[in-house]
Amino acid sequence: MEPVPVVLGVGGGIAAYKAAELARALMERGCTVETVMTAAAQEFVQPLTFAALTGRKVITSMFGARTADEVLASSVEHIAVAQRNRVLVVAPATANLLAGFAHGLAGDFLSTLYLAFQGRVVLCPAMNTAMWEHPATQENLATLRRRGDLIVDPEAGELACGTVGVGRLADPQRIAAFVMRALDDRRDLEGETVLVTAGPTREPLDPVRFISNRSSGKMGYAVAEAAAARGARVILISGPVTLPAPDGVTLVHVQTAREMYDAVMSHLDEATIIVKTAAVADYHLADVPPQKVKKTAMRLSLELDPTPDILAEIGRHKHDQLLVGFAAETENVTAEARRKLKSKNCDMIVGNLVSHSDGVGFESDNNEVVLVTRTGETIPLPLASKLVIAGQILDHILKLRLALHASQS
Repeated sequence: MEPVPVVLGVGGGIAAYKAAELARALMERGCTVETVMTAAAQEFVQPLTFAALTGRKVITSMFGARTADEVLASSVEHIAVAQRNRVLVVAPATANLLAGFAHGLAGDFLSTLYLAFQGRVVLCPAMNTAMWEHPATQENLATLRRRGDLIVDPEAGELACGTVGVGRLADPQRIAAFVMRALDDRRDLEGETVLVTAGPTREPLDPVRFISNRSSGKMGYAVAEAAAARGARVILISGPVTLPAPDGVTLVHVQTAREMYDAVMSHLDEATIIVKTAAVADYHLADVPPQKVKKTAMRLSLELDPTPDILAEIGRHKHDQLLVGFAAETENVTAEARRKLKSKNCDMIVGNLVSHSDGVGFESDNNEVVLVTRTGETIPLPLASKLVIAGQILDHILKLRLALHASQS
């Protein structure tokens, strides 16, 4: 998949620091990010921050060059930037920027770039509540919407000025997901219901202790986000994680393996595609004491019983649904994926090594996996962000479905 070229315009507000998080979130989704900062933005965040994050020059002024040739090149640079990027994201979009865009003013590089830009424009306002609610701001927003600009409305909460209300910049992950939905014209999952499980489970040992694992839920949440962006109805059944729910997804919270099993089975008949990324605990304590177990000098032994095998149960109950499981292994990942494919009656297994510390797997934003399919294919997916990997997994799910249908006809 080719990287999506994005130009990020940073306005002069306290939320400018969140634009750095947005740049990272866009890059995780396979974008290249070129940054343009207003003079006011540079009072809040240094250009070096964005240069270090994106690996690209940061544009800070219209005429910052010194030699005659550089001045000539910089005078038309806004045209070149407009032509080489598919989307312009402005975050934070201050009241002043919105007014300038609405009225066609071109007083600096960012406003001039806006007038020259022919691609998608995504504006992310952030300001004091009174400024947001002012009729002038609302009229400017209405004008921009009529022209086709996309607006990511600010969120409610405590603002930098100490007041509480609407005006806080939307969460950077939410903005990045919005941008990708705006760019992705594929609707190849419309009509599908994708059931995704994500995260760990927690199996209590007493009222304050539990058994769990290092799963962060990032891979499952990435699959849910990517599927929703491509038009699917998505049901995300999640163990305890710290991730925000992807937009447009039905989120079901669970804690234990039994709760996840019950939630999956209650939604199973709705699903056309099941992607089970959750790292479910294999054992639980059958009789959990009602009070905290006190520490003593004596050794403590616990008898643990197996938890429900959710993937195997889905494999036994599925009809024409496509079932994808995950295999997190410390060795022999391809062989284990093949074994699991057969023993659990899956259509695809996504295998990944979790024993090395190369910034992949559990808790990481990146992954490197191998797909083993019912049709006999073994497909390695090289190191990439989990959001990119999620899109590739969905691509191969659709290809696999076509191949299975062709073999049955």
